[in-house]
Amino acid sequence: MASSPLTTHILDTSTGLPAEGVEVSLFRIADKEILTARTRSDKDGRCPRLLSHGQPILGTYKIRFEVADFFAKRGSSCFYPYVEIVFNILDATQHYHVPLLISPFGYTTYRGS
Repeated sequence: MASSPLTTHILDTSTGLPAEGVEVSLFRIADKEILTARTRSDKDGRCPRLLSHGQPILGTYKIRFEVADFFAKRGSSCFYPYVEIVFNILDATQHYHVPLLISPFGYTTYRGS
């Protein structure tokens, strides 16, 4: 199976471990937000199939990570109940990787490879 043109990877920087079981939603943003995919991160903290190769992918997207539930299941509260990352896909020939590093009181993201 070919890899998705869009992937994400969630790591809990407070433990140094992958964030398994985080609910992740992908929205295409045009005139309104359209839910494109909903999944959970796997045991490695990855969501490898957010878009399939057959889908038109050019445009603006938003990934929403439900991190409050992740931390609550581990007996911890968090400052940010969810994280939303909005980004553009401008070239259908490229792979887009959007990592998220989380802790109970902060997060970091960047365009990965």
